[in-house]
Amino acid sequence: MDNFSIIKDSLPSLLSGLAVTIKLTVISLFFASILGLVFGLFNISKNKVLKSIAVVYVDLIRGTPLIVQAFFIYFGLPGALDIKISAMFAGSLALSLNAGAYMAEIFRAGIQSLDKGQMEAARSLGLPYSKAMRKVILPQAIRRMTPAIINQFIISLKDTSILSVIGIQELTQSGEIVIASTYKSFQIWGAVAVMYLIIITLLSIISKRIERSMNI
Repeated sequence: MDNFSIIKDSLPSLLSGLAVTIKLTVISLFFASILGLVFGLFNISKNKVLKSIAVVYVDLIRGTPLIVQAFFIYFGLPGALDIKISAMFAGSLALSLNAGAYMAEIFRAGIQSLDKGQMEAARSLGLPYSKAMRKVILPQAIRRMTPAIINQFIISLKDTSILSVIGIQELTQSGEIVIASTYKSFQIWGAVAVMYLIIITLLSIISKRIERSMNI
């Protein structure tokens, strides 16, 4: 069987794995954005308790590898709490928590990059802090943060490959399964690399176009 036929026959399985990869990335980035916003706001808060919680979360997650976090959630928590967790749930949770810590720093930096006079002007007009943040500060900050958010999306997409260690059949795991039956490592890993490259290149192009359209 020639190389083209091997890749062609393997394509359905690889595409299925790619779909799981994209699903994992989208789910995790959705929840990571929420976590990032919450802990980013905690980090700039004048409340020392909230600020301390944000610092601990960010330092703890950024200070440990994603693979350790995935193992802890998938193997550690069920053993300690006597519960069952699916690999997909554990992977999504690990990736969300991991990306959330980096998103928190993106939100913090984005908000703090704005002139302090923006908030002062909004407050002087009678807007409460929460409304001023929601209506004035965040829209401007998100505009500046967009390239960094897309970059985090790319990083999270690549990080999904790590989750194959807990049995999630994403793109990398699908490639391993195909190789086990075909013994064609070079061809299959080449196809997997090309698929990652295409998706990441498209995201990079989108990021650059957004930057140009926003004049960032």
